[in-house]
Amino acid sequence: MTAYFPMAIFPLGTVLLPGEALPLHIFEPRYRQMITDLLSQDDETPEFAVVLIERGSETGGGDQRSQIGTAAEVTHLEALGDGRYALLAVGSHRIKVERWLPDDPYPRAEVSVLPDDPLGAGSDPSDGPGMLELSVAATHLRVTRAYQMAVELGDVAAGRDLNISDDPVLATYQLASLAPLGPLDRQQILHASSPMARLDTLDRALDDIEAMLKFRSS
Repeated sequence: MTAYFPMAIFPLGTVLLPGEALPLHIFEPRYRQMITDLLSQDDETPEFAVVLIERGSETGGGDQRSQIGTAAEVTHLEALGDGRYALLAVGSHRIKVERWLPDDPYPRAEVSVLPDDPLGAGSDPSDGPGMLELSVAATHLRVTRAYQMAVELGDVAAGRDLNISDDPVLATYQLASLAPLGPLDRQQILHASSPMARLDTLDRALDDIEAMLKFRSS
């Protein structure tokens, strides 16, 4: 039986992926209250979840939020005065919103953990143990080329570290972080239920990105 538990939610116009760092400036009263509540808990590492605002504006209300998001562990918190905070969080794992709770005083939901399925979509049980590593390496080359083209066109800043983890599962998220993707493509990758499915989704997105970059650079 799937376990549900309540969690504070921070809807944003971007997608946080597991392993990514997320700096935030907390100034709205409701999210200042969220931080106060998180700090009052006994958890050694305070945690909230980030979900994408798919339509609308979170500040204006009436927004449409994704049901799949990422838990974020608070790794650094600095009080700035006047109740404001500088916060750094790191994405840890995927979550699914099972039921939204009232936004009082800040967004909350009952969520469940979404574990990776090693034999999910895009995986073949007959593949050797190194197939994921080989696929990661191939996609890494594509992401590096796309990043370099985006730098030449002025779309992204140069000098980003393009190294990835030796852990192929974490590397699939890192590749999505490095690729010049929009939030909807990143959300599709977050929906993927296995490492190979993530790579397949990323490779399809890279097809379009590479074609666009080549057209613009020609």
